[in-house]
Amino acid sequence: MGLESSKWAIIFLVCWLYKNVSCNSVEQKIYVELNNTVPCVRLLNATHQIGCQSSISGDTGVIHVLESEADLEWPLSKGPNPPYMVLLESSLFTRSIMMKMKNESNRVAGVAVVVPNTSPPEFSPHTTCPNENTGVYSDNYGPNLAHCNTTVWNPLGNGLSYEEFDFPVFSLKEDNETEFIKQCYLDHNRAVNGSAPQYPLCAMQLFSHMHAVTNTPTCMRRNDINFSINPEMVCDPLGDYNVWGSIRPYNDTVLGHKENESVVIAAARLDSRAFFWEVSTGAEGSISGFVTLLAAAQALREVTHKAPPTRNILFAFFQGETFDYIGSSRMVYDMENGKFVIDLDNVHSILEIGQVAVHSGTNLFLHSDPVSRSNDTVNDEVENFVKNLQSSTAGLSFLLVEPNVSQPLPPSSLQRFLRAQPIPGIVLADHESAFNNRYYESFYDNAANLNLTYPSDLSPEEQLEFVTETAKSLTDVATVVARALYKQAGGDDSQVNTIKADPKIVTQMLYGFLVSSNNSWFQAVMAPELKNILKPSPPEYYVGVVMSSTPTRLVQYLLANLTGAATNLTQSQCQKPDELPNESRQMYSYLWVQGIVPPNSTQRDSFCVRASVRLTKAVSPAFELGEYASKDYSTWTESRWKFIKARIFLVASRDLEMLTLGVGVAVLFTSLLVTYFISTKADVLFSSTREPASAAY
Repeated sequence: MGLESSKWAIIFLVCWLYKNVSCNSVEQKIYVELNNTVPCVRLLNATHQIGCQSSISGDTGVIHVLESEADLEWPLSKGPNPPYMVLLESSLFTRSIMMKMKNESNRVAGVAVVVPNTSPPEFSPHTTCPNENTGVYSDNYGPNLAHCNTTVWNPLGNGLSYEEFDFPVFSLKEDNETEFIKQCYLDHNRAVNGSAPQYPLCAMQLFSHMHAVTNTPTCMRRNDINFSINPEMVCDPLGDYNVWGSIRPYNDTVLGHKENESVVIAAARLDSRAFFWEVSTGAEGSISGFVTLLAAAQALREVTHKAPPTRNILFAFFQGETFDYIGSSRMVYDMENGKFVIDLDNVHSILEIGQVAVHSGTNLFLHSDPVSRSNDTVNDEVENFVKNLQSSTAGLSFLLVEPNVSQPLPPSSLQRFLRAQPIPGIVLADHESAFNNRYYESFYDNAANLNLTYPSDLSPEEQLEFVTETAKSLTDVATVVARALYKQAGGDDSQVNTIKADPKIVTQMLYGFLVSSNNSWFQAVMAPELKNILKPSPPEYYVGVVMSSTPTRLVQYLLANLTGAATNLTQSQCQKPDELPNESRQMYSYLWVQGIVPPNSTQRDSFCVRASVRLTKAVSPAFELGEYASKDYSTWTESRWKFIKARIFLVASRDLEMLTLGVGVAVLFTSLLVTYFISTKADVLFSSTREPASAAY
C-alpha cells in the first residue's frame, strides 16, 4: 500500500471513530444538573435592595435536609462540614428559620425550598401593609389612617419578599429531582447517632450572581457611565403596558382635556408576585378582579350600543401595581401632563375591582376613602355610586355592604388617583378589613385557592367549557359591576336588568389564566404571530422588565374581542385600515386574530377585530423624569444576571483534595524536570549513526 493510500485510510478510520464513538465530558460525569429550579432574584428601589444572590462563581455547600426548626443546630453550629446548603420543606420556609440562617450566613451557602403540590394552611411573604409608602395616606393626608394604623390588611404577611439574603435561595418542585437530592443526602450526609458523616459528601452548587447592588440610583448611574464599546446594563426598571378601552372611542392623537366629557373608570390590576422569580399566579390577588372586569365589559357591549349612556365608560387594567402602583401612577401622571386621551377633570368616578373570589360569607364590601368624603360633593357622589351598586344585586345571592367602621381604603389603584385629586371612588372587595386571601402575593395563590376544580374524567377541552362554582360566583359579581357602571354612566334604567355576564366566558377565562393558556378559545382570539406565548400552563403574572408580557397581550386581545366588532376586512386591509373609507387607526385598534377551526376543516377562519382598545406605557414616571430616588413614584428595578444554574455532586474530603493537588503538582514538576533533561541531552539521546559514504575511486 502506498503512502497516499495509507494516509486516506487513517483519515477514514479517525472519521468513523469520531462519528460512532460517543463520550461524556468529565463535567457530565461529575455533576447532576437540576432543571426544575426557580431562583429568588435581586430587586432594588430608591433606598435599598432586597432578594437573594450567589457569589460570582456560585455558592457550594454540603446538603443538609432540615426536618424541624430544632434541626437548625446542625448547619448553624454543630455540623463539622460548613458551609451547608439547607434543603427544607415549604412548611419550614418561615421568617423565623430564614432570619436565623441569614444571621449565620457564614455557615449557610444557600437554601433550597421544596414547593409541594398542595398548599399549607397559610403563607404570605409580603408585608402586613402593602404599598404603605406610596398610597394616598401620609402625614399630610389622613395621618391617623397611614401605615395601617387602624386596619392591618395582610396580617399573615411575614415580609420575607422584602428581606435581603446574601446567599442564593432556590425553589424546587416536588418531583424526581428532589427525591434524588434527598436520597443523595441519605446515602452520604445523614449523621448517624450524632456522629459526623464520612466522605464523600453530597453537595449542591447554586449560581445566581446579580450585577446590581445597593439601590436604584446606584445601578442606574452605573448604567449611564458604562464606557465600553458594548455597554452592559446592570439593572432595568420594572414595567410593562397598561391595557385600556372605552365604550366610545377616543382619537388617540388628540390628548388632554375633553370639553363636556365625563368618564366613569372601571379598573383592575393585572400583576402579582411571589418570593421566587416568575412563579406568581395571583389567582385571588389579581385574576379574580380582572376576569370580573373583562366579563363586565363584555356584558355591556350590546346595551351600550343599543342605549348608549350619557357618560363614557373606560376600562383600565394596570400593570406593576404590586410595586408601588407603577401602572396607575403612570396613567395619573399622563393625565396630569396632557399625555392621555382624557385628564383628571374628565373623570367622574372610579370603581375598582379588587379581590372578589374568596367569600367569607354572603357579602361583598364597598370601600371608600373617608378623607375625600369629608367633601360634600364627593360624599354625595359616593353615596349615589353605593346605591347604584346595591340596587344592582336584585335576584343575586349576595349583598353589597359598606364596612361598619370608618377605615382607609385597602391597597388599591384608586389611592393614586386620590393623591392627585379628590375623585369619588369605590373599591369592591370580598373582605371587610383584613384580606380573606391566606396566600397574598405567594406561589400558593393559585387555582386551588379559588376552589377551581374539575371532574377527573373531563378532557382539557371539556374542562375549558365546564362552568365551575367559582365561575358562577364571579359571573354574578360581573353582572353587578356591569349594571352599576351602566347606571353610574347615566344609562337607561329600563335596560339595566337585561345586562347579564356570560358564565361560559368567565369559566373559559379562569381556565386560560389559571390552568392552561394554550386552549382553543385563547388560540382563536390571538394573533397568529402571538400563538407561541400560549403554554400548557398558566401565564406568569410578575410584571418583570419585558414589555408586552403574556398577561398584557392576553387581556388586550380578550378585551378587544369581548367589546369590539368582527369586520369583513382582509388581512392586508386590517394592517392598513386608513386606506379605506370609514376606517381610522386613530379611533380604533385593528387586530387580526386566528379564529376558530370549523368542523371538518383544518384551516382557521381568521378575521379582523375593530375595537377601541389601546396599550399605554406602565413604566414609573420616576424613570421618565430621571428621579431615581423619588419619594412620589415607584423606583423599583430588577438586577441583571448572566445565568441561573443549580447542580449537585459528590465532594471529597479536604485531605483527599489536598493529596490530589499535591500529587498533581508533583507530577507537573516531575514532567518539567524530565522534559528539561531530555531537552538538554537531545543530541545524545536522538543522534543517528550514519554509514560512511562509499569512496569513489
